Amino acid sequence: MQVKLSDLGMRQRPSDITRLMTFALNQPNMLSLAAGFTDNESLPIEDIRELVEEIADSGAKGKTTLQYGTNKGRDRLRSLLAKRIRSLDTIHESQLDEKNLFISNGSQQALYLAIQTLCDPGDYVLIEQPTYFVFLEILQGFGVNAVAMPMREDGEIDLAGLERLLSQFESNGNLDKIKALYLVSYFSNPSGHCVSEKVKSDIGSLLSRQKAPIAVIEDAAYRELYYQHPFESRSTVVLESFNQLPVLYTSTLTKPYASGLKVGYAYCSNTKWLNSMLSVKGKQDFGTANFAQAILEYALASGRFDTHLTSLRGLYQSKMVTLHESLGDSLKSLGWEWEEPKGGLYLWLKSPNEMRTDGESQFHKSCIENGVFYVPGNLCHHGNEIRSRIRLSFGSLNLADIREAANRFLAAAESMAVSAIT
Repeated sequence: MQVKLSDLGMRQRPSDITRLMTFALNQPNMLSLAAGFTDNESLPIEDIRELVEEIADSGAKGKTTLQYGTNKGRDRLRSLLAKRIRSLDTIHESQLDEKNLFISNGSQQALYLAIQTLCDPGDYVLIEQPTYFVFLEILQGFGVNAVAMPMREDGEIDLAGLERLLSQFESNGNLDKIKALYLVSYFSNPSGHCVSEKVKSDIGSLLSRQKAPIAVIEDAAYRELYYQHPFESRSTVVLESFNQLPVLYTSTLTKPYASGLKVGYAYCSNTKWLNSMLSVKGKQDFGTANFAQAILEYALASGRFDTHLTSLRGLYQSKMVTLHESLGDSLKSLGWEWEEPKGGLYLWLKSPNEMRTDGESQFHKSCIENGVFYVPGNLCHHGNEIRSRIRLSFGSLNLADIREAANRFLAAAESMAVSAIT
């Protein structure tokens, strides 16, 4: 007798990000503006060679990097990262304890651990619209309900609307089932939006007044990928209004250095929650790869990490400008809209007249026929209800290919405009 997966109670479905990445990699003639890969040519291969030699030359100390590490992560690396957060938030050393920080397999694992330990099936997590679509997949995989918060036209959370939403949950007797609020707070994936410090502080004050505790998950993966200036907003781990709330701050070392190393980190203000995540992590992997951690530890300590990051900022700005200008007036004359971001890896487009751009749309089909690929924006909205948005990533293509991808995208857009007229 053949056993069906549904008979085993499995609720996971194929991942959209896996599908998109696989499609991009398996289509050699397709120019992908979809998956958020980082720039291949800029990967720090010479840095890595030197770092590995330094590690190897350090004798017995170097040999330990090829052994199992600790579940929480390398002590020196965690110390360096705690110091880095303090520097970004301009706080004193006493305000952030590195014992609350752990190393993860990319920031993605930390998000997964957070929901796995915090939520039960049927619980709720508050999200922005749009939001990081892979986080929506995590929620769905655990049977957790995403609840879209009311948003303002400028991309900020509508605090009055959020307060009304919480009141509705309290009236229905479900407030205690809201377990977390998720923020993608710096140069957001997908929109490029940053959450202001005032809005953050107001959110903390509002959540602190609730009868049931609501945790805050701040995803800062793109915080240091600004082009010219960092966004002046301190993180939730140091803002006073969050002092009584469980807060998890997640980030990554791989987007700003070498994505294949897959090393992220997270700071958790709540000891019980932290220990729960570490317990599950120990069952998953016994700790993030020790050698990959060591490479990044040495890169940070030697200054190579920041030297590389500085060059990346200029590179990604030039790529963004190239895509922005290549689409430029020609696409805007057709009614498309977008804002020029100040950091991150994405342009967030709105189609004219609410034209559908989802994976089943004629426009998506036209782009594929023209040899260019994108992330349908409906994946970034809970319930897929907004089907007129597109995420374009300029991270992996070189400048010439970005221009060609823009030409192919324009060809698809123009063909749709002609079809609409005829």
